[in-house]
Amino acid sequence: MEIDEEKHQDTIPKNPNENIIRERHAEIVSGGNVFYNPVQEFNRDLSIAVLNVYQQRLTKERCEKALKKQRKKVNEAEATSPIATPPTYVAGTQYADGLRILEALAATGLRSIRYAQEIAGVRQIVANDLSRQAVQSINANVQHNKVEPLIEASHADAMTLMYLSTAQEKRFDAVDLDPYGCPNRFLDGAMQCLVDGGLLLVTATDMAVLAGNAPEACYVKYGSVPLRMKCCHEMALRILLHCIESHANRYGKYIEPLLSVSADFYVRIFVRVHVGQAQCKLSMSKQSWLYQCTGCDTYTLQPLGITKPNPTAGNPQQLKYGIPTGPAVNTQCEHCGHRHHLGGPIWSAPLHNPDFVKDLLEAVQETHLSELGTQRRIVGVLSVVQEELPDVPLYYTPDKLCSVLKLEIVPMLKFRSALLHAGYRVSYSHASKNSLKTDAPPSVLWDILRCWGKRHPVRPERMIPGTPLQAILSKACTRDYEFDELHAAANPKSRRSALSRFQTNPAPHWGPGTRATIMIGENKLPKSYRNQNKKQRHKTSQEAAGPQKEQESVEAEEEEPETEAHLPKQPKLEAATA
Repeated sequence: MEIDEEKHQDTIPKNPNENIIRERHAEIVSGGNVFYNPVQEFNRDLSIAVLNVYQQRLTKERCEKALKKQRKKVNEAEATSPIATPPTYVAGTQYADGLRILEALAATGLRSIRYAQEIAGVRQIVANDLSRQAVQSINANVQHNKVEPLIEASHADAMTLMYLSTAQEKRFDAVDLDPYGCPNRFLDGAMQCLVDGGLLLVTATDMAVLAGNAPEACYVKYGSVPLRMKCCHEMALRILLHCIESHANRYGKYIEPLLSVSADFYVRIFVRVHVGQAQCKLSMSKQSWLYQCTGCDTYTLQPLGITKPNPTAGNPQQLKYGIPTGPAVNTQCEHCGHRHHLGGPIWSAPLHNPDFVKDLLEAVQETHLSELGTQRRIVGVLSVVQEELPDVPLYYTPDKLCSVLKLEIVPMLKFRSALLHAGYRVSYSHASKNSLKTDAPPSVLWDILRCWGKRHPVRPERMIPGTPLQAILSKACTRDYEFDELHAAANPKSRRSALSRFQTNPAPHWGPGTRATIMIGENKLPKSYRNQNKKQRHKTSQEAAGPQKEQESVEAEEEEPETEAHLPKQPKLEAATA
């Protein structure tokens, strides 16, 4: 949506707190009146890397498609020419056949400016925001960074803008949604304004809702019930993917996850949206219900649909769709005898595209993307993502498994070695540094812990009847497991190379920030420092004061005259009912 010329030419009022924030080559002239979070630099760097690799892939696909169309018009003898080499693009230059990108919630315009400066092959970037003040800031920053040919500022409601861009000539190749909190309200419009094969970039920062603290709120927002589990960060990714897929299916579209990352206080998902009614029928088999034991936390997935070859069809690749029988668990847990919670549905298909992750990792290490500010962390995260088992949803953690049985915690490498020696696959998850993602059934995990319990026995008084500990440890081990001999694959390459795999708190002002508050300028830092660890500092100061301060307060209370506030409260009378 275009801005009126008069509004576009409005002069930005001088702000006494004006300063310049620099991130890579972009400079943001700010007066402390719009939202900016420096912790999100990793998010922006990763998005730039993904968009660069996506642009290369999209250009190659379009060249191949154009060549196929050309071959249909000529004779086969003349159509033996090799596939045309995709053109070379340079960042910061406008191309008529380049990407058209929408940043629906642009704030300062920093992300759009960095896209214009660092993504090769861009046609236009629409930086939109509902706040008039933010749009003025975008215009000032665009002029300051001299990227006017590539960026168009838009003052509109994000949903309205996307709904008005559904015509074929107005659609976007990529839509970036980075809202405060839940992105669900923007997904419907994003699905309709994307081209076939377009890229959707989504951030969700309401991790408390996605991680199971408020299942009723999560169902309202995402259409799924989360469970409180150690693997809650990966579950958050799968709930969001399920929500995006359900929005896509309404318009005969389906998603292809390229990369799904849980980082810091948010989840970030990169998916391609394709058109295809036939592929939409597979969506039911990509979603699963989740059963979680209330005693031992063992989980079991049950898909909503199943597929199998159709022998009666002439085409061997044709599938037959069916409904699975269930439930996948008994009334009581087979391991500890407790009942189950039911959650979901969640996305149970792979989270990442292995080929895309491989290309992305190579690009970040070998091309100009190696100069990104958070390049080291991106390489570490992508390396762990590349090592993840793609066909194993969710994960366990050794500390939680051992806490159920009151056992000494099994060292991670010993646990991984026991599983690998037993013939199972195992990997980390990028979502947790203590994760144990494996294709071994839960019965094998408990059997390994029984074997470990022989070396580190539980105290007899803990064997209380009816507890998961007693139910699991009372069974005999089925075999011996090897803990002492380290398996060759137990220590993955990313760990051996000491890559920056799991991020600690990156900054003093770490977190999603507060909606509609000053995030930049001179007013932000003092307020953050004043409020950071406020309760802990207050408690420490009280302890440091010692008993002398307590005695003084007691004496003051004794000397203070009795007032109405100090009188004992009278019991409330219950209201009479008719």
